Amino acid sequence: MVISSGTQSYERTLSTSSDVSDWKAEQRKHCEQNGVCLYSCVPPSSSPCPTVSPSKAKATTKLKGTKNAEPRSEVRRSSACPLYSGHCTWMRRSESTCTVNSSGSGCARGQIRSAASLPHLARPSSGIGQRGGSKSPCLLVALRPLNVDEEKEKFFKSNFTYNPQFQYEEPFPTAVLTRYSEASNQFNNQAIRIMRAVLEKYGSYESFEVTTGGNLLSKCQIWSYIRKYTQKEECSGEVVVNLTEDLLSQAVMMIENSRPTLTINLSGARQYWLEGMLRHEIGTHYIRGVNNSRQPWHNSDGRKQFGLKPANPTEEGLASLHSVLFRKNPYLWRAALLYYTVCCASQMTFCQLFKDLEQFVLDPVVRWEYCVRAKRGLRDTTEKGCFSKDQVYLDGILRILRHRHNIDFKLLTALGKVSYEDIERLKQSAVLEKSRIPHFMQDQDRYQKQLDHIIATNQLSDEELIYLLPD
Repeated sequence: MVISSGTQSYERTLSTSSDVSDWKAEQRKHCEQNGVCLYSCVPPSSSPCPTVSPSKAKATTKLKGTKNAEPRSEVRRSSACPLYSGHCTWMRRSESTCTVNSSGSGCARGQIRSAASLPHLARPSSGIGQRGGSKSPCLLVALRPLNVDEEKEKFFKSNFTYNPQFQYEEPFPTAVLTRYSEASNQFNNQAIRIMRAVLEKYGSYESFEVTTGGNLLSKCQIWSYIRKYTQKEECSGEVVVNLTEDLLSQAVMMIENSRPTLTINLSGARQYWLEGMLRHEIGTHYIRGVNNSRQPWHNSDGRKQFGLKPANPTEEGLASLHSVLFRKNPYLWRAALLYYTVCCASQMTFCQLFKDLEQFVLDPVVRWEYCVRAKRGLRDTTEKGCFSKDQVYLDGILRILRHRHNIDFKLLTALGKVSYEDIERLKQSAVLEKSRIPHFMQDQDRYQKQLDHIIATNQLSDEELIYLLPD
């Protein structure tokens, strides 16, 4: 879906100073309840954020290394939109893409960066997903059914009795499907226990989502949150951001044309979850990627030379922990539900899986999304089978928690895209000068306490983890 460069209006209108005070008190209450105050969230206003019409946009100059300059509109600071408060900020925005840039102190305005000035994170060369010598499309694109909307309509009209028949873009990544065709049930009991603990506390997933996630954010608010978060990580202007509704996951960090690109699903951008999402995608995936690009194992040949283990499940496990790190009640609901759904999908048809998930998720639209994720890659969903990649989140989480007291997390981040199992033997060969460490990992005592809190909240224990994952 193409997102308009205009902004959405806010959900509430505050007309008096007492309304503003009540709103701020409400935000403080929610922040305390969820264990973190992301930013000074702007109160909804009846005035939308200022936009600039094409007729008033300034002419642009040609960027070095590009054939045609992209149009650039100047967005001036205005009291009507808190997004542009503080230093004057330039934001380059196409229909669906925004590169968030920050001006330095005392600068008249920030400069738009060319692609060459951004961190170059090359794609590792791999034969996976290739066929006939031609490169396959992005996995997330290739595995999203082309007819998902049509099949969704048929499924709902059938009162949930029709098994969707999916179509996909070619060439199809058959090698990847084979790799992720087997599901595991190793941690299924833990996944079920985590979900039941959430339902016992909140009554339903829907209540859990509203209570801990807060309101959905407008595009204007999302840009503001991202800009402030990238300032925290000192990477302003380095990440291209897309907002979309055509994504099976909540967000994804990819490399497109050698540029780090974060795509966020608008339906998952909630008030109290967004910073966790940014810790996951930027604070973990992006920063580890930047560090990795400076290491001798930054490409596939280097990884073979050093005999590295796969980056996953460490990579996604670490990122998933960071998603819930500072919540008051850091339940691992999403990782648990994804793990359980994949496990069931391997033994059920689409309709059977949809019905089974009702015990955990009442909303049929949400259940549809989880079923599509677990059954993606299949053309005829009457067949039993799954795409098991989503099990990596809970798998990685439990492995990291099991060994958390023996992991040097700063070093793990500095080494780049490596497994925690490879830390000791790689540190002598690593390039550690000027490594980036995310801001939330600086205080290791606090960080370790948060990991302990995650274990307790999700009714896990060190004894159980040792039993599940013996040395």
